[in-house]
Amino acid sequence: MLEIRNLRKSYGRNLAVDEVSFFVPDGQIGILLGPNGAGKSTIIKSIAGLLRYQGQIGIQEIPARQLEAKRIFGYVPEIPAMFEALTVREHIEYIRKAYASSITDEEVEALLERFELKDKQDKLGNELSKGMMQKVSICCALAIRPKVILLDEPMVGLDPRAIKELKETVRELRDQGVTVLISTHMLEMVEDLWDVMFVMEKGKIIGSYRKSEAGEKDLDDLFFEMTGGDEK
Repeated sequence: MLEIRNLRKSYGRNLAVDEVSFFVPDGQIGILLGPNGAGKSTIIKSIAGLLRYQGQIGIQEIPARQLEAKRIFGYVPEIPAMFEALTVREHIEYIRKAYASSITDEEVEALLERFELKDKQDKLGNELSKGMMQKVSICCALAIRPKVILLDEPMVGLDPRAIKELKETVRELRDQGVTVLISTHMLEMVEDLWDVMFVMEKGKIIGSYRKSEAGEKDLDDLFFEMTGGDEK
C-alpha cells in the first residue's frame, strides 16, 4: 500500500503541494490527475525520493526514506534516464543486482520478449529511441518485483502494442496484490484501468472517487465534474 500524509513542499515562496493526503491499498490502481502546475510532479518526485518534503510517505507501512521501503518500490519516470555505456540487458542486470532481486533469468527473458526488446538487448543506452528507453524503464521497475509501483505518464512515447502490454501488465500487478499509482493527463489511456482517482488543483487534492461509486459516469465525466470545467 501507498500512504501520503500531510505532504507539503515549497519552492521558495511558491507552495507547490499543500497538506496533501491520500491512500492506495494493496491490489488497487490509483490514478493521480490534474492540469499542468497542479502539483502532480512534485508529489511523484517526493514519493520517489527525489525531493525533500514535509509530511509522511509510507510504502507498505514503512517510511519511504528507509532502505527497506526502497527495495520494494518501483518507479517509471516520465523522462527515462539511461546509462549511455550500458546495454539494454545490462540495465536490467544492474537493477537486478542492486536490489538483490529474486527475478529469474527466464523471467528477464520474458520481460524482454513481452516489450519487444529481445533483439535490442545489446544496444547501448545512447542508441535507444524515447519509446525503447521507456520500455527499458518499465522492465527495470518490474525486475525488482515491487510491492508498490509508481508510473509517471508511462504511455507517452509508447507504440500501440507496448501500451496494450503495459495495460495488461498493470492489471496483472493488481491481481498479484501490488499497489499501483499512475500519474497522467491522458484520461483515455487509463479509462479502463483505475480503481480510485485523485484530482489535484493548485497544490491540493480537490476530490477523489472510487470506480465502484462511479456508476455509469466515465473518467472524463468525473474529472471535469470535479474540476468544474469542460474539456478543452
